[in-house]
Amino acid sequence: MDTKLKYKIAVSLIKGLGPKLIRNVIAYLGDVEAIFSEKEKMLTKIPGIGEKQAAVIIRSSPLERAKKEVEFIEKHNLKATFFLDDDFPSRLNNCEDAPVMLYHKGNHSLVGSKMLAVVGTRQVTENGKENCRALIRDIAHKYPETIIVSGLAYGVDICAHRAALEFGLPTIAVLAHGLDRIYPGMHRNTAKELLHSGALLTEFTSGTNPDRQNFVKRNRIVAGMTDATLVVESAIKGGALLTAHMAQSYNRDVLAFPGRVDDEYSKGCNKIIKSNVAAMVENVNDLEYALNWEPCHGSDGSKQLSMFNQPEGDAGIIYNMVQQEKEISVNLLSIKLDMPVSKIASLMLQLEFDGLVKNLPGNVYRCL
Repeated sequence: MDTKLKYKIAVSLIKGLGPKLIRNVIAYLGDVEAIFSEKEKMLTKIPGIGEKQAAVIIRSSPLERAKKEVEFIEKHNLKATFFLDDDFPSRLNNCEDAPVMLYHKGNHSLVGSKMLAVVGTRQVTENGKENCRALIRDIAHKYPETIIVSGLAYGVDICAHRAALEFGLPTIAVLAHGLDRIYPGMHRNTAKELLHSGALLTEFTSGTNPDRQNFVKRNRIVAGMTDATLVVESAIKGGALLTAHMAQSYNRDVLAFPGRVDDEYSKGCNKIIKSNVAAMVENVNDLEYALNWEPCHGSDGSKQLSMFNQPEGDAGIIYNMVQQEKEISVNLLSIKLDMPVSKIASLMLQLEFDGLVKNLPGNVYRCL
């Protein structure tokens, strides 16, 4: 049994210890196993952890449950990814409320050069289906490296997955339950089919039911692990609009198909376009303009720095990590590089002055 994995899963199961606090605790203690061996008095000194929360951690006993989950993972040949692992989705890691553990199954990694979330109403119209299918067809023609991400639900979700499979794009289905089941059951065949070139992904351990609150948590993964979220159709209220606003809060692009003013399932799209939450999209040309996508011609963007002097020392190490991760927060850099946040912030400021990185909302940086 993978003992290290057991501790990683266990820390994600401690009640009341959310993703942000887990990251803070690990950054402070330096190791995930230390959480279960540290004294209560020491835990209270960690920023964000008071006496009450420290007591919960000490009295919590998730290791036995985590052991059973490791056995389930090994029995069914699943994959488990911790937020500090190299294969954890880098885009998602820059969201403060992102889960620290992910469970997945399939033949595709959870990252790609281009990733698009496609969401919308469960009562999708024939026009919405055609718009969704036509856009994914054209994306497959111009950008065959694109990964389509959705939630395997009725309506727009399953339409997006089916279109991706039809036109040869990898597709990831993010689930609101554990990997011991498929919901809805009618989409079981699609779930099996997408495993060949995509993946099933969840933050929930086996035995977790598709309860209502889990769908909201699922939606933040859909929004957080992608470059942009496209709303195909939506009523004036609904989960798709929640996902769109989550994407906006993560500093990601939001796109939407427009519709007639009297169409019930276009009112939500028209609303977010009108309020400048979403860019209007009618075809793949609109999408590539909004996202500044360019077809890959084999150029290596990593060579663009050749006209500059490569940063040296710790600044160079930090810069290389930002290049590798595409976007990354100061806190995550601190954990990955084992450097104090204050030192990283100072070096980041210098890199920003040198015109090498850009500071984004949420203290996240990307290379220029």
